[in-house]
Amino acid sequence: MKKFLFLFALLYSCLAPAQILTVSEEIPLNADVNYDVIGNLGNHILLFRDSKTEFKITAFNPQMRESWTKELVLDRRLPKVLGLLPTQEDFTLIYSFREKGNTLIKAHRYDPAANLVDSSLLVNLGYLFFTPRFELVRSEDRSKLLLYYLENQDIIHAFVFDLPTQSLLWERNIAPEDFLYGRDFAQAVVDNRGEASFILEKDNFRSRNKQAYFQVYSYNGNGEPVAKNIALEGRLIYDMHFEADNLNNQLVAAGLFAEDNPERVMGYFYLRYQPYAAANVPFVAYTRFEEAFLLNLQTKDYREGKGLNDARVNEIVLRRDGGVLLVGERSREIQRRTGTATRVYYDDGIRNLVDYYFEEVFVLSIHPDGLLHWQTIMHKKQYSQDDGGMFSSYFLFETPGRLRFLFNDEVRVENTVSEYVINGLGEYDRNSLFSTVNLDLRLRFRSAVQTGANTLVVPSERKNRLKLVRITY
Repeated sequence: MKKFLFLFALLYSCLAPAQILTVSEEIPLNADVNYDVIGNLGNHILLFRDSKTEFKITAFNPQMRESWTKELVLDRRLPKVLGLLPTQEDFTLIYSFREKGNTLIKAHRYDPAANLVDSSLLVNLGYLFFTPRFELVRSEDRSKLLLYYLENQDIIHAFVFDLPTQSLLWERNIAPEDFLYGRDFAQAVVDNRGEASFILEKDNFRSRNKQAYFQVYSYNGNGEPVAKNIALEGRLIYDMHFEADNLNNQLVAAGLFAEDNPERVMGYFYLRYQPYAAANVPFVAYTRFEEAFLLNLQTKDYREGKGLNDARVNEIVLRRDGGVLLVGERSREIQRRTGTATRVYYDDGIRNLVDYYFEEVFVLSIHPDGLLHWQTIMHKKQYSQDDGGMFSSYFLFETPGRLRFLFNDEVRVENTVSEYVINGLGEYDRNSLFSTVNLDLRLRFRSAVQTGANTLVVPSERKNRLKLVRITY
């Protein structure tokens, strides 16, 4: 007999509004290789489970009871799922398989009941003497898909598809001069029109004879790719993120830069660029961090004039005026070796441990001219060991008026879940939302999915058991 669902509400009368938590039944994960929360379709939360030989959709009703499970029938010749692409009305599964020595890419579209409504062969790549690793990038409006793979680490094979019609818009081989993927490649983006850009970081190391620069290759299916070098004016890129700004018809980027020491961040930069504009002149602005900001961010780790280390850019949020919100986080991994007192002949008693630290989150609101609008620091301390950091960091829940950063206060079973709520002026509140004591939950906020204007679903993993937790504001 299946276990009964348990439903409970946690009401707070202080700063935090009421939240309703609804928890699903447990699902064994022993045989599953991967899973994805698709989202809310047909008033059900859909979960995709991939065990390499079987592919299933499990649906949960509004009370998070399991309603049904359905197996998806793909081509029988060792299909490999490349990605799941949901919309509000359906979802599309992209997968590859081999037939008569050829590699094929196919798309299946399913309705909310996981019934197959459309199936298309997107492209036949023919015979490949190597096994490609496919990468998928989706446009903001979810209508365009960029799929690419590498050959010999120096040729990019790119394809852009229109998802509503499941048709190929264009394909192109891009072979930049003196290009090595592992050394130079930074990111790929595609906009709502199907224009793709590939961003390379060139000479991004300290040298007296060379200066670092971005190399951007853009293509829209017509003519030759547009290539542009964007100089970094003697700086080095520590970390960055590009996005297609469809509202303002441009590429935008924000990131962190270093100067003399490539391991120390000294400030942030903002970049905007229109590849197919007549002028085609990128705008880049650099701003050094103030010491007061670094002191507040690093507290006891602060060293005057030494900048910031152990930081990364997690994402950027686009502003309507062409500016961005840069969201960064202090994080680091420390690998160490440990030994045991008792040893046997086949075990030297030494093993490697990895410690994960996820600490302060900082948000920089940047105007389109590169000037700082406001900056906010959200303090947290998360530590874990040998778990890949899967229970650390945060989930960014977006609403028109504010941003919510949800996270585990501590990485353990008995834990408090908190949030920072930031408004459009950078002002924030910190709220304690609920406790997981006696709930047997370990929440993976980094894998959460926003399913509505006031709801999100967070997977919880413990002892090879999966639960889905819906949080409703």
